[in-house]
Amino acid sequence: MELVAEIAAYREGNGDPGRLVGEFRRAVLLAPLADAEAGVEGGLMTARSGGIRWLYAFTDEEALGRFAAARGEADREWPYLAVLGARLVDAVVPQVDGPAGVAVNVADADGSMLFPPVVGIVPEGSAVDFDGGVPAAGGRGEVL
Repeated sequence: MELVAEIAAYREGNGDPGRLVGEFRRAVLLAPLADAEAGVEGGLMTARSGGIRWLYAFTDEEALGRFAAARGEADREWPYLAVLGARLVDAVVPQVDGPAGVAVNVADADGSMLFPPVVGIVPEGSAVDFDGGVPAAGGRGEVL
């Protein structure tokens, strides 16, 4: 099953967290690049919310287009990298200063999904619920 279908199933209460994370890791996602005006030319576009840096990622150009339109910026070029979800969480998240997760299809009210910085999604050293050799109290590594 593809990521969009897994997100839909999970949001409807029929999904499996392990399958969802697996599809996310296997999916080729479009990660928009930050523009020069943001002061981080060449970096990935992110937002900070609740103390977490969220990397934006989209399942296709249409989803990225909806995001651009929601920002009132559909008329400009949106350069992006095509990258595996696994690469985002395994290689990019550990490079971010502080907790980071991935926000997929954020402009789609019924099709968005957050992959937070918890055990089972990001590497243990980047997970907010990991404390040494064991998950911190309450940390189960599930998609929230």
